[in-house]
Parts: sequence; structure tokens; C-alpha cells
Amino acid sequence: MAEALWTIQELLAATGGRLHGTVKKPLTAVSIDSRSIAEGDVFVAIRGERHDGHDFVAPALAAGAGLAVVSRVTPEMLAAGPVLEVSGDPLRGLENMGRAARARCQGQIVAVTGSVGKTSTKEMLRTALTASGATHASAASFNNHWGVPLTLARMPRETAFGVFEIGMNHAGEITPLVAMVQPHVAIVTTIAASHLGNFPSLDAIADAKAEIFTGLVPGGHAVISRDTPYFDRLAAAARHCGVDAIVSFGKHPESDVRLQQAALHETCCCITASVMGETIIYKLGLPGEHMALNSLAVLAAAKLTGADLARAALALAAARPAKGRGVRETLAIAGGELLLIDESYNANPASVAAALALLGSARPGKRGRRIAVLGDMLELGARSSELHAGLLAPLNDARVDLVFASGPHMASLWSGIEPEKRGAYAENSEGLREALLGSLRPGDVIMIKGSLGSRMGPLAEAVRSAHPPVVKDT
Repeated sequence: MAEALWTIQELLAATGGRLHGTVKKPLTAVSIDSRSIAEGDVFVAIRGERHDGHDFVAPALAAGAGLAVVSRVTPEMLAAGPVLEVSGDPLRGLENMGRAARARCQGQIVAVTGSVGKTSTKEMLRTALTASGATHASAASFNNHWGVPLTLARMPRETAFGVFEIGMNHAGEITPLVAMVQPHVAIVTTIAASHLGNFPSLDAIADAKAEIFTGLVPGGHAVISRDTPYFDRLAAAARHCGVDAIVSFGKHPESDVRLQQAALHETCCCITASVMGETIIYKLGLPGEHMALNSLAVLAAAKLTGADLARAALALAAARPAKGRGVRETLAIAGGELLLIDESYNANPASVAAALALLGSARPGKRGRRIAVLGDMLELGARSSELHAGLLAPLNDARVDLVFASGPHMASLWSGIEPEKRGAYAENSEGLREALLGSLRPGDVIMIKGSLGSRMGPLAEAVRSAHPPVVKDT
């Protein structure tokens, strides 16, 4: 029988709710999605933008959920199985579950924010810390007002290391989330023009990211990029929150965790770093200097949380890109192969520049080309045209041979591209499908990137559908 994540007594104490019916199954997980219910799940009926979870309680219980958390009870629910009625909003119940899970955890907790690299850093932390103990980390990019409490509520009581990604697109959003997480280590990867349309300046973005220091436990550590021009501002914000232990990382010569040397290869990095005076040589299974730099923050967190530093560094060789964040796939095409670099999950100027640098490091096959497929970067506000046009320099530095672009904002870049490098432009990503697929040839390397709302993911799927993956002999 599966071990229970929650007992009903713990849930009653955490939520102050009222139980209807009898819980007959071990409560082994927590879910807010009725489409993926597993046996023994606690289904929390939160209200989303388009759906109310209460409408799916009965089907969730019928699918095997051991309990549903609701704020209103109907006869249909009661007939389907046990429900825990909480006052107000089930999301508040989920938050209370998260707080209770954090309170019972005796492990070390790490929280990560930043304009770029949150998810990749979180995944590197998961990989590195697992080498030293049971590690719990958020799935995908569960970094918002429901993702953070859900990740907390899913945290097993025996967790040795918890890793939480915390995001925001408005000021004030991080403070309540980090208050739930209460990390021992808070990492800020970097500050860049992400969600700039919701802020008056990059200074304001830095201040919003610095909210992560408000939730640090007494004696906790702030880990901050020394390479960002906002280091002093972030460090001052940490000190204002009563944080004395500030650890810096980066190429800067004064970094506490310093990149001494990095050999950047097409699919990995070989790194020599000084980690608070200790020299570490390791392989990172992710390409790009930006990944190498964020791995320094990972090793800082490993050392600060008491994990085995050598094991953490060794484990990073197994790090792999998250979906839509640089996954590389060799695909079959008549007459040979092509390489797809899927960066379609999201985009801002810094992350697009990094993705273009990766494309530049890739080696096309014979007669192959470097092809950039770019969709709009959203939420950049009044500077959107300027920031899109500014991608021309990193695009040229990457020696891109052909560009496909979509979206009204990306038109600002398109107008500056040399005619011989223009593949096709369309108002939306779907409009590029036929031209892109028709242009591909053996040896090509295709990198696809854009904000989530620009829907570049379906374009990557179209390439995969047209060209099946190459199965390598083992």
C-alpha cells in the first residue's frame, strides 16, 4: 500500500475544514487537475480563469481521488465520495496545506527567482541535491499563486531538500509566496527586461525580485549574481530584510563562487569554479555560458544547505534541459538529418540572446544552415519595438543564415534583417508553418523561440511531426 502523504487528521488541522463522508484510501498526492487524477489523490477544486474545479469533483472522485477539497458541497459530490469543506476559497485551503507541509518539514529549503533561468536552475538544483538526499522540487514552472502552494502541499514529510521556483509579473506577488516557502537559501539568477510592460523600469523589476529575501528564515542566505548591474541593489535589499549572509556568484573577480574557466561545447560545459575558496572541476550536461553561470548558484546552494558539494558537482553531468528550454532533437529528413533546438516555452531579450548564442555554437551538417524561428517577446511595454530590433546584433553574432519571424512586435527585427537571410514573416506562428517546413533540408539546425503567448510550441511540434526522431543505436 502506498505511503500516505497526508492523513485526514493533518488535513483537518491544516485547513480547519469539515469532513463529509469517510476517507477510505491512503492520501498519496495532491492535484488540481481532474484530467490526471491518480488513485489516492487529494483533489483541490480551485477556481481557474476558465473553469471551476467544483464542476469536476464527482468525476475526480470517480476516477480514484481519495478526497476532494471544496468550498461548497452538492449531493452529487457526497454521492461520489468524501469531501473536505473549507471556508472561503479552496485555494486558501491549498495554501494552508502548503504552510502545514512546510511546518512539518525538517529539511533545507531553496527558493529561486530571476528574470531568466529560474526553471533551469531549479532543475539543476533538483539534480544536484538528489545526490545527497530525498529532494522535492516543483514540477514544470509551478511558480505562481497556485503553483507554489501546490508544490508545498505535495512535499513529503521526509524531504531532505526542497526546491521552489517563484515567479512574478507584478510587484508584490513574490512576498506572499516566499512567506509560505520560508527558504534557507534564496537565489536571484539575474535581472533582465522580462514583464517590462508591467514595470516602470528595470530597477522596479529588481525590487520586485528582491521580495524573495523577505521570506528567508533567520540566518538564511541570499545568493545573488555578481555579474548583474543590480547586484548592489539586490544585496542592499537583502540586508534591509535582515539578511547578513550574502553569497555572490559569477565571472566577476569578487564573486564568492567564481567561474574560473568554462569550455563551452555544443551539448555541455566543462567548468572549473572556485566555490567559496574550494576549487571544483565538473561537467554540466547543459550547453551555454548562461547555464554554466547558473550552475554556480546551484553549487553555492548545495554548500550552504549542507549537501555534499563533490556529489552535487558530479551529478550536474546528468542535467538535461526542461521541455521547451533548449531540448535538442535529431530528426530524420530525406537525404539525412536535421537538428531541432526547442526553446519555445518563453522569451525575453536576455533569453533570446542566450538561445541565439547556442544556435551559433551548433555545427550544421554539410550544406546545412543555422535557422532562427522567432516569435514575439510579450509584456515588454513601450520599449518593445526597441528591444525586438536589438536582437539583430546577437542574431548576426550567431552567424544565423536564415530567419523566420512572426508577430507584430517581431516586425521591428524583421525590417533590419538582410534580404538574403529572410526566410518568411507572418502575423502569427501558424502562418510560418508551410514556409518553414518547405524550406528545411539535411544538415540544418533550427532554433525556435518566443513567448508562450506567441505559440511557437505548435511550430516545434509541426517540425517534429514532419520529421520523426532519429533512433540512435546503443
